[in-house]
Amino acid sequence: MSGRKTLLDVISPIMVGPSSSHTAGAVRIGLMAREIFNGEIKKVHFRLYNSFATTGKGHGTDKALLAGILGWGVDDVRIKNIFDGDYGIEYEFEFVEDTNKPPNAVRIIINDKMTIRAESVGYGEIAVININGFNVNITGHYNSLLLIYQDLPGVISKVTDLIQRRGVNIASLLCDRDIKGGNASMYIALDSEIDPELVNNIQNIECIYFTAGIRKLKS
Repeated sequence: MSGRKTLLDVISPIMVGPSSSHTAGAVRIGLMAREIFNGEIKKVHFRLYNSFATTGKGHGTDKALLAGILGWGVDDVRIKNIFDGDYGIEYEFEFVEDTNKPPNAVRIIINDKMTIRAESVGYGEIAVININGFNVNITGHYNSLLLIYQDLPGVISKVTDLIQRRGVNIASLLCDRDIKGGNASMYIALDSEIDPELVNNIQNIECIYFTAGIRKLKS
């Protein structure tokens, strides 16, 4: 994707709220976290860092993050009064200053099972940088696959072979692991729509614990 920005990019996306970084970006982080978890969300804990925790309070960053978790878009007028409703989700916010974290960063824990770290990088753009301790780089620009598996020889080739058999081009692939032979993650960005059958076939590979098909975010 080109690093050049159009006039519309500079103006920022159509949204509810005053800031593309603190509002639109926060909604998109919530939407991506919802997509990655891919299940019923009953409980969520948000830890907002630095500018998200300070400037973000006036820009509705906390409201925007919750809106994304609920599946609301950046232009949803309900965001302004989101705390007035009951959505069947237990949620809480924590506000922290930590110079070791990016200025617009957040940690999201869903159902006490999945921890997602992300940041808003400007103009409504985001990056999910870590899931359950594994490094990733999910921007929402691509339909993609996320796998958690045991680090064994041949797993990557088995997965990519299934993808290539369907004539799907891989835009990028990123792997991470805790230790050799331990747990590992694989993030694959695709130049196509997510095929549920492909996701199921990959999930059936021995030693793969978790597979999610992640749809790209709407512009």
